[in-house]
Amino acid sequence: MSKLYLVPDRKDMERMCALAAEYGCSFEYNDFYMADMMDDSQRQDEAIADYAKYRGGIARRNPFSEIEFRRNSFSTDTMHGAFLDVTIHSDDPRIRDVSVLRVRQSMEIAKKMGLKGVVFHTGRLAGFRAPGYLRNWRDRNASFFTEVANQYPEQQIYMENMFDEAPDILAGLAEKMKDVGNFGICLDYAHAMISGCSGQEWIETLAPYIRHIHINDNDLKNDLHLAVGAGQTDWTEFDQLVRKYQVKAPVLVEVSGYEAQKESLLYMKRHGIYPMEKEREE
Repeated sequence: MSKLYLVPDRKDMERMCALAAEYGCSFEYNDFYMADMMDDSQRQDEAIADYAKYRGGIARRNPFSEIEFRRNSFSTDTMHGAFLDVTIHSDDPRIRDVSVLRVRQSMEIAKKMGLKGVVFHTGRLAGFRAPGYLRNWRDRNASFFTEVANQYPEQQIYMENMFDEAPDILAGLAEKMKDVGNFGICLDYAHAMISGCSGQEWIETLAPYIRHIHINDNDLKNDLHLAVGAGQTDWTEFDQLVRKYQVKAPVLVEVSGYEAQKESLLYMKRHGIYPMEKEREE
């Protein structure tokens, strides 16, 4: 299983692939979550073909069918699913219908590529904690994503904290879906750091359910997607908490561009930040 993920840049794939190979990374694709892309199968196929040139390597010359080739090439990779304006829990049936459509379109792209998993977002109103609203959010998401998980058994589904103010509501959904084998939590630690709750509370609460992690840096106020080590996040604390609560999940270094990714990986390697181990001094 890949321990690290990077966001690939289609315009810089040679360097991206070299960096991924050096650190044993898979890719998490950010190309497919916008509505115009989800509605355009030709653009999807063009993007997939571009990535396949680099992800296939020698396997491209093996006698696989196109579907087998894609599954062979992308089988450890993941993607961001639709998240803008996706509100599965809406009381408005029209909003709910288009939200369902976008999630299913995301899952179809993942199935077509043979991806390992898809990341979705909570999509709830941050800070709004009316009991009826929270119960409705949990129950509708649990019902819908249980159905989706059963329909796409080869893909993992990860629910990510967006601008949630605390981990308890997401933990409630995960507990309700604990018997769904291909569902789990994606902890976005950068989002957690600007939530007002401590990293300790986020990781301790969600640890039993975490299957995927996103990291980048910020000023503890805004979602900046800085290189790891370039902001105010206490990465030693992150490392200690993940190991203390025995979280065994891969980590996406969610920063854009080769330079920021390389800077992040070097920082993590130098300081032994999970999932890396600290380099021994000579």
